[in-house]
Amino acid sequence: MAAVGKEYSMRVAACQMNSRGDTVANLATALGLLDEAAAGGADLAVLPEYFDYLGTDEGALAAAEPIPGPLSEAIGARARKLGLWVLAGSLHARAADGRCSNASLLFDREGRIAARYDKLHLFDIGLAGQPSYRESATVGGGDQVVTAEIEGLRAGLSVCYDIRFPELYRLHMLAGARLLLVPAAFTRHTGLAHWELLLRARAVENQCFVIAAAQVGESIAGRACFGHSMIIDPWGQVLACQPKGVGVVAATLDLARQEALRAELPALANRRADIYRLETR
Repeated sequence: MAAVGKEYSMRVAACQMNSRGDTVANLATALGLLDEAAAGGADLAVLPEYFDYLGTDEGALAAAEPIPGPLSEAIGARARKLGLWVLAGSLHARAADGRCSNASLLFDREGRIAARYDKLHLFDIGLAGQPSYRESATVGGGDQVVTAEIEGLRAGLSVCYDIRFPELYRLHMLAGARLLLVPAAFTRHTGLAHWELLLRARAVENQCFVIAAAQVGESIAGRACFGHSMIIDPWGQVLACQPKGVGVVAATLDLARQEALRAELPALANRRADIYRLETR
């Protein structure tokens, strides 16, 4: 992260993938994208949800590994080699009950795991005329809201379907978050309608930067992801977007401008916390 007086910035990258049923090939693609992000000057690179494997439920369970495990160690080693913060979007982490966790791992520049977040909201939907999804059949949901420090900046960790639950991101903001990290495998159907809308809303209402790394294209026949990896500023402006294809999209975050915006439009400070609470009564 660059710092000069009060003017400081962070270079971030969102890596877009078309993961399929081959974990070896998926890992090779992910490592190549991290190399590309680092070559572009990134301080932080974000991989998408389930970068390790996208395929059948049976295949996902077979692909799950303990943490640490070979795949997570490979990502950590590449983070260390590149001197890069890496959010390993999410991977299938083996669980004791025979299912797995949708686990998002944050690695520091030394390749150490700085934080782990297990996806809270599992994707169980059945829209008319669309493929049905029941993530909870193979995945156990997490039970913790997680934020982490990235070189003095707090980031809120989330995964895909979480973006529909604004209370999670408000808790991130209340914990001091200035970055919201959203690895995803949004479906093409829901992405067309809601992906950008939801991401920009979370950015504006919390006056945070959003870094959203997506899956794109078909993983198995009939199931396609929307792509459109994005980086969004606290005003809701899309700083960078990759609509299609595998690749890296990057932007420099003007952190001083974020501070100025929060002072000029003090919506966060003006919250009426005295008359409402996030907790369920």
